[in-house]
Order: sequence, then C-alpha cells, then structure tokens
Amino acid sequence: MTEQRTKLVDLDWLESNFPCMQACPVHTQAGRYVALIAEGRFEEAYRYARGPNPLASICGRVCGHPCETACRRGQFDTPISIRALKRFVTGRHGPESRNPVDLHPEKPPATHFERVAVIGSGPAGLAAAHDLALRGYPVTIFEAAPVPGGMLHLGIPEYRLPRDVVQAQVREILALGPDLRLNSRLGDFSLDDLRAEGFKAILLAFGLHRSRDLMLPGRDLDGVITGTDFLLNANLGYRFSIGSSVVVIGGGNVAIDVARTALRQQQSQTLDVLSKSLLPDRLTDPERDVAMKELMDVTRTALRLGAREVHMVCLESRAEMPAFEEEIDEALDEGLKIHPSRGPRGFVGKNGKLSGLETIHCTSVFDAEHRFNPVFEPGSESVLDCDTAILAIGQTSDTSFLKPQDGIEVTRQGTVKVDPDTLKTTAPGVFAAGDIAFGPRLIISAVADGKKAAEEIDRYLQGATWKPKPQYVQITVLDHHQMAANYDEYSRLTVPTIALDRRTGVAEVETGYTEEQARDEASRCLKCWINTIFDGNETNGSECILCGGCVDVCPENCLTLVPLSQLSISEVDKPRILDTVGSDPITFQHLMPSDFLSTQGSVMVKDETICIRCGLCAERCPAHTITMEGFEVFDHDPDGIQEETRENEYAR
Repeated sequence: MTEQRTKLVDLDWLESNFPCMQACPVHTQAGRYVALIAEGRFEEAYRYARGPNPLASICGRVCGHPCETACRRGQFDTPISIRALKRFVTGRHGPESRNPVDLHPEKPPATHFERVAVIGSGPAGLAAAHDLALRGYPVTIFEAAPVPGGMLHLGIPEYRLPRDVVQAQVREILALGPDLRLNSRLGDFSLDDLRAEGFKAILLAFGLHRSRDLMLPGRDLDGVITGTDFLLNANLGYRFSIGSSVVVIGGGNVAIDVARTALRQQQSQTLDVLSKSLLPDRLTDPERDVAMKELMDVTRTALRLGAREVHMVCLESRAEMPAFEEEIDEALDEGLKIHPSRGPRGFVGKNGKLSGLETIHCTSVFDAEHRFNPVFEPGSESVLDCDTAILAIGQTSDTSFLKPQDGIEVTRQGTVKVDPDTLKTTAPGVFAAGDIAFGPRLIISAVADGKKAAEEIDRYLQGATWKPKPQYVQITVLDHHQMAANYDEYSRLTVPTIALDRRTGVAEVETGYTEEQARDEASRCLKCWINTIFDGNETNGSECILCGGCVDVCPENCLTLVPLSQLSISEVDKPRILDTVGSDPITFQHLMPSDFLSTQGSVMVKDETICIRCGLCAERCPAHTITMEGFEVFDHDPDGIQEETRENEYAR
C-alpha cells in the first residue's frame, strides 16, 4: 500500500462491486474478513465479522448466508464458504471462545434517559437492544420463555446451534447494559402498563411461535402434533414421546429441523429404554461408560436396520423443496425418507390413535402466475403407516395480546402493520421488527430489522436534534497488487462434519474448518472491494497511450476496446453521461461532450462482473494510467481523511 489521497468517488458504484456486502442485510464486509483469514490475521478478521453484526457467532452456524448466493466467485466455479469461515473466526475470538475479543470492553455511558422496552429476545430484539445500549439508552428486554434467545433457543435444534453459543452471545449483549426479564409475556402485561412504567418507546420483536395447522379429517387423533410444539419441548429438554414411525409434513427448513430432531429423539428414547431394561442396577462409572458405549452401538445398528423411521411428506418435488440443499442432504444421510410431490388428505386412526397418513400425488404446487395453488391427481391416494405426525408447514403470529385501545393494526397475513421505512406501527411510540412485522425471514434479516429499529427509535426520541451517522470513504491505492498464488484454481472445501454414527443427541453435526482449511478456502476470495481504476492525467504524465496492453493481458477478457460508433447509449443515460464528461476533464481526456457522441474514436468497456482482481492490467500499463484501488467506508473519520462523494460518476 502506498498512497492515500482525497478524490471524487461514486460510493454507489464502489459498493455495487462488493456484492457479498451488498447482499448481507447488515452490510457485513464479508470479503474483508475472508481475506484476512487467508492471511492468518484472525483477530482483525473477527472485528470485521462482528462489527456490524451483534449475533456473528450465531450466524456463523445458522445464517441463511445470502452473501454466498451473491458471491462473485460463484460465477467462476462455486461461492466462498463465507458462513463456515465466519464460524471459524468467531470460534477463535467470539464470546464463546477461549480468546474472546470484546469490541466494547466498557459499558457505554448513559447519554439518554428515555427508557425503551424491547418485547422478545430473538435476533431482532437482541440486535435492537445491543444498538440502543451503544447509543446510551436504558433498555429492558421482556421474554415470554424461561430462557433468552427466542426461536434461536426454542426453534433451532442444538445439533445445529449449541446452546452455549447462544448464551455467550446473549451475555455479551447484556454486558452492555440491557436488563432482561424472563417469563414476561405480553398479554400478562399491556402496552399501557409499559407506558405507565415509564417506557417512552416500545419495540415488538417477537417471532412467529405458532405452527400453521391443517384442519383435515382425523386432526384430533392422538399422535398428531405441531412442529413448533415438538421443537419447543425438545429444545427445552422436556420429555416428549414420539412413536417408532414418524411422518413430518412440510418441505422447508423447519420441517427438516423437525425431522432430524425426531431421528435424534427416537435414538434417545431407545437408548433410555435399553439402559433401564438391560443395564444392571449397580455399575461403577467405568463399567457404565463401557456398557453405554455398547448400547449406543446396538442402538445405531438397530436404527440402520430400520427399527426407527422418520418420513417427510411435502407438496413440492425434490427440486422445488424450499429447504437448503445442504440441510436436505444431511437429513438424507442421517436416514430421513422423503416422499416428494405428495399432499396430505387426512389422518387415519384406530381407537383414537393415529395409525397412518393418507396422501395424494401433487402434480403442481403453483399456477402460471406462481401463486400457491396445488393440483392433485385423483385416484393416486395411498396411506403411509405412522404413529406420529408432525405438522411443519409454516408458522404464524399470535397477536391475541392486542386490544382495540392499543391502536395497532394487523395485516391480512396476521403480522403487525408497519411503515417499512421507519418500522413504526399505527400506535405512537410503538415499533415492530422481525417476523412479527414481515413474516418468516432469515435470522440475519431479523438482525438487520433490529438494528434499523434502534436507529428509528433513536430518531423518534431525539426528534429535531437527531442526526444520521456521517460516512467517510477512504481510498487506498495499492502498489503492485497481487492475489494469492493459484487463487483461481482452488475448489471450494466442504465443511467438515462428524461421522454419521456419532450424530446422536445434541452432538453438533459440523465440526468446522481447521486453520489450514480455513486459510485455503479464504484464499479463493476475489477481494471485490478492490477495483481497477483508470485515472491517468496529463499533468503527471500518465495519460493512456492507447497501446491496448491491458486488453491483451486480461485473462478473463473483461476489458474491451469498442468504437464509439458501436456504443449504444440510452436516452435516459445520455444527458447524465454528458454532464459527467463535462465536469471531469481529467478522466475524459481532451473530450468535449459533443465529441463523446461522435462516431470517431473508441472507448474501453469493462465488465465488472467477470473481473478477478488479478491486477495484471495495472502491472502491464506502461503509462501507469491504471491503478488498483481499495475502498472502505467508516462512520468516523479514518486518520483525518474524509473523501468527497457524489451520486453518479460514469468515469469508472
């Protein structure tokens, strides 16, 4: 790195070239922490991963990772395994680790005295409480359950998200100052009670804790239960008996969680029965360990021979199932039997107890307008034997706490009506975020809602004195920029998991990358915050000499020289480009606006989507017209350097 200087930049253009950050609802600069992991700079990497995301350790395990979908590496082969790399670095320095890095070692001072109530301690509520505390507000979190975390604790199985990780993340947030009241359900107290207690703003941030039901014949049979009830009891450690043959109805991620938890529940029940019936009453600890090991082996063998079965019935075809592909594959590996394109018609029973599920072939789930409108094939009915059926077809809200005097409107979908720009409900001083406002969504989206709610509550409470955080853009010119050796040849590394015969109980399935694996995977990153900049000028003798060397050397053919006569410019863009040409004579060397639309000359066109940031064009340029430049945006002044920004700049 050589030079930092003030210059005009187009921040929108810069950020558009950083797709993983753009795709992340909280704008985590994923590429930066990935690149730092590749260099072995793990603490710095953690700071980037944790900075905008108060639930980074949790997201390292269960995030829906929209950043990976957007990752430009995926256009060449496969995306960077960003979520698993986040897990690696939080495992090194997150609050659950042995060497935690505390981004806020001291409790923030109380700079405001308006009390804020946050209802719900799920991802939206925790994120809002975190950011409000950092802004200096006294916050109280109200949680209906006996444990904090919302569906992070009650809905996600422990084999995917260990409870010590959730607890560590919650402790880290509470250390900033928020109070937590457990077993405090909205309905047992009212919004008016909160106002009377002195709360000036209220955030509704609870999730969708009720399962959607299927009112089919036989629904009241013993053995038909909902997925939410099943997961809640399993995750709280309550005794919950299920049969030897279980059918899960649904094809989403929750249905997969239910099915995989049912497999483990059956293993646990079998082991419990065997241990009570086969083990002697008195054993020494070593003897019991050996005996239990043998019982585990017997149980696993029995399971592999089909003594316990879990089936999944879903309307969608195998290719249409909405659950994540890796989750489906792991469930299949663990023994789940999937029956795609089957719809439930009714529950069959004997003497008041469930004995089977009648299904029918589903020929299509959506109509031509892609609206949910399943079509079934008459005469294709069949019965799948089972003694437990678990409904996992989606979740819905519970707004029974609302009273007419609260003044809060509810949508037709059962969510709380909010202004999407401000998250305000129809009641003064009451905001809503997360699933209760927008329906089921990714954890990271709920975190983003919580952070936005904190900002909007701050704006509401401060009124006319409120000011947004400033943005400072720092541009760094890179001298002889180089990527990692063979970075374009590495293949994506599969995240390691424990062996199938050890996937019992709450054992976490993923074991995560080793340091060597993490650095190898991270080295595949294309470093999209670095851009090829054409910035030559006559004053310093770095004008383009039209040699075409950059075009020749580009390995991806993302640079092309195009005659102006072949360049098509829309009528909408034409005046904006002409304005840019006239206002930036350094970049548009010797061109007048009228010249740009002539048929003489040529223009270099760059396809940013296929650039691999190799830097060969900058190295090849004999006039040093081309530079490789990185950018970063701060909410504080970095080293006293504030860069100018403007809305549109077509020089790039």
